[in-house]
Amino acid sequence: MNAAGRLIAYGATVAVTFGGAFVAAGVVVPERAVERWAAQAADAPHDEAGHEGAGTQPADAPQKGVSMSAQGYVLSEISAPQSTEESDELAFTITGPDGSPVTEYQEAHEKQMHLIVVRTDGTQYRHVHPELDPSTGSWSLPWQWEEAGTYKIYADFAPTGNGEDTLTLSQTLNVAGELTPVNDRPVSAKDEVDGFDVTLDGDLTAGASSTLTLTVTQDGAAVTTLEPYLGAFGHLVALREGDMEYLHVHAEGEDPAPGETSGPEISFMAEAPTAGRYFLYLDFQVDGEVHTAQFVLEADHGIEGADTEAHSEGH
Repeated sequence: MNAAGRLIAYGATVAVTFGGAFVAAGVVVPERAVERWAAQAADAPHDEAGHEGAGTQPADAPQKGVSMSAQGYVLSEISAPQSTEESDELAFTITGPDGSPVTEYQEAHEKQMHLIVVRTDGTQYRHVHPELDPSTGSWSLPWQWEEAGTYKIYADFAPTGNGEDTLTLSQTLNVAGELTPVNDRPVSAKDEVDGFDVTLDGDLTAGASSTLTLTVTQDGAAVTTLEPYLGAFGHLVALREGDMEYLHVHAEGEDPAPGETSGPEISFMAEAPTAGRYFLYLDFQVDGEVHTAQFVLEADHGIEGADTEAHSEGH
């Protein structure tokens, strides 16, 4: 599988710990998200045995980015500044199945470690690449928080000897300081970032793959100078509101050749595990600078449409 076709989704839990909320399995979830889930559950399709969510996601389907451990690998407690007033390092280690720090990694999308940091209301997103100290297995980078709140930290990596599989482990951090939470982010398929206008075309459907096409323009003109960034013309991060499990997102097209540019469109295949609200983040590069556009989509139940289509084909 080429680099552009490998799984490139990273994710983060979106769970606000301020205001009305409830706690389940150690995750704090906004009350409005709970209400939305309850409404969706009431409307959700059921199979003949009465099980909810028929046609969406198998009960034993693996989840990415919702745990600090997977396949014997564990993300250590993360050391980081405790408030917006401090500036220090963000540091962590990954221990392997034998309990020792992992010191050897494969490259995935041109880096051995991708770190996703996002506040649990879906804002303050960062995608960065820490440095490894091979003598200790510690990853670190200089760090300062721009705003207070509860953050989810995701480490996405491929250990040596683990085939092409990437693992995504997560921890949660609380950052002290004055907080202005974003209580609700409306559905939006357009964003303006650094003078670029980015439009997302396509829909998310639970339990089915769909094509998402993102178009980049500037001052009304198509941008055709998109540069390769981490082995692709764009990277899409997709997260489900609440626990923010990753979507399965794959870039379409061949690997970029050295010096090749593209645009204005970038396409991805995405699969939403369930109906609900999703946050999406597109990283793209122009003139050596990386920009991030942000979107909010609502995924619909897919089984009703599938049943209707099957019924129509049968007549």
